[in-house]
Amino acid sequence: MRKINLILTASLLPLLIAGCATTSTSITNLTPQVESRNANGLYPVEAELNTRQQSLRWETIQPSVLVGTESFPMRPTPLMTNRWETLIPMPPGQNSVIYRIRFDYAVNTFGPPKAESTVSKPFRLQVTEQ
Repeated sequence: MRKINLILTASLLPLLIAGCATTSTSITNLTPQVESRNANGLYPVEAELNTRQQSLRWETIQPSVLVGTESFPMRPTPLMTNRWETLIPMPPGQNSVIYRIRFDYAVNTFGPPKAESTVSKPFRLQVTEQ
């Protein structure tokens, strides 16, 4: 009987660990892929964070847009709880920019909160002449 309990425990342990490690956090890019060139050279980027991770501390979220080595902080979108926006620059001679969206946040753990982050896949913003 003891041997059966040991085998059962050993076989269920990987499932338990995998279940605890699974978080379904996703970033949705709400930015159009193509924009018309404007006079100020700043273009809006908007993103949405969706998660079922109950340990996430929403008040600690710090989103940003990464363009090359530069980081542009995002601010909350009015009247929305899970959307953020910012403006990214594009020089007059440039027609596109590759960017990623990053969310830094804290999660509750046993003990002090732990820092985590989620980074999106690369996106491309194309600017066309009017």
